[in-house]
Amino acid sequence: MDIEKIRNDFPILRKGVIYLDSAASSLTPEPVINSMIDFYHNFRANVSRGVYEFSTIATEKYEEAHKKVQEFFNAKNGEIIFTKNTTESINIVAFSFPFKKGDKIITTYIEHHSNFLPWVKVSEIFDLELEIIKPDEEGIFNLKDFEDAIDRKTKLIAVNHISNVLGVINDIEGIVEIARKKNVPILVDGAQAAPHIPVDLKSLDVDFYAASGHKMLGPTGTGVLFINDRMRDIIKPSFLGGGTIKDVDKKDYKLVDNYERFEPGTPHIAGGIGLGKACEYLSKIGMENVKNYEHKLTERIVNGLVERGVNIFGPRDLNKRIGVVSFEIENLPPHRVAFFLSENFNIAVRSGHHCAYNILKYIIKREQGTCRASTYIYNTEDEIDKFLEAIDEIKRMGL
Repeated sequence: MDIEKIRNDFPILRKGVIYLDSAASSLTPEPVINSMIDFYHNFRANVSRGVYEFSTIATEKYEEAHKKVQEFFNAKNGEIIFTKNTTESINIVAFSFPFKKGDKIITTYIEHHSNFLPWVKVSEIFDLELEIIKPDEEGIFNLKDFEDAIDRKTKLIAVNHISNVLGVINDIEGIVEIARKKNVPILVDGAQAAPHIPVDLKSLDVDFYAASGHKMLGPTGTGVLFINDRMRDIIKPSFLGGGTIKDVDKKDYKLVDNYERFEPGTPHIAGGIGLGKACEYLSKIGMENVKNYEHKLTERIVNGLVERGVNIFGPRDLNKRIGVVSFEIENLPPHRVAFFLSENFNIAVRSGHHCAYNILKYIIKREQGTCRASTYIYNTEDEIDKFLEAIDEIKRMGL
């Protein structure tokens, strides 16, 4: 990986910021931005609506974007749906799944609110049972807990691929194996995984997979929902409108057979094109290269914090985590540390609850939150060293 070449694609870095908040939202490279500008400058029209040149080009580019994302995830044609974000993707499944009173959903204590609150809500609406699996303090699960939780009432398992607080990589393959034996569908929140490790959905064999474009170099307001072919006719779209049907009668309608049945109305065309370009950008770098490079940064930041006596959360085994590192400096509130890093060193980290209250309350027991530094392909070892030097200064001063 040519890091300097990559960094040149992110003009915002010329401001001198050390951006360590990619777990919340990644930066966006020039090729992605230019692909969106190209839409507005040269073929700004609706898709699948007109036969004139602009509309035809827009439609081709939008369909091409779906294919780029499809190839990035190794999915089949028609299995990739464009959404606004992971949150919307999961809600689509939650409110389209054919639940019945008394059914059961299994989820966990380390979910982002986007993969927890929808299940709480549908449980209230349909009078479902919600079972929550608890990991150890590093966020690592005993797979037997999933096996024991599944019973004849279980209709869905919903779990994240990687925790946005602990950075732990869950054993999705193991959970899927259990789900398959029990014939239970599984949804995976891949918001933190898709940008950082290879995700092969054909091999993973999940039923649903959700991701956010804005975390993987794409524009905000873009997301991905993978629906396995075997689930396509089981999940009925919650929203209908233009583009979703192939025929309408007085009291009946027929849905189209592809992804469009889940994309009602005029989509975020420029955003979809940008998302496709982001996947193309990452594919050219190679996701194995992304994973390996970030592993080096993770090792540097985790070991550096531990050497300084800073408390970190999540696995100490670096093979079980990515560069999402929540930490605390004893007796210092996380917001104060984050503010000091920003104001004095131009270092951007996240502080607070990270939209994951259950982790803070029940797993690491830090109800005031944590600081979180998260890396990506445009970060350098030198930036990590400067971050660690800033931590030294904070500890020396005691704020």
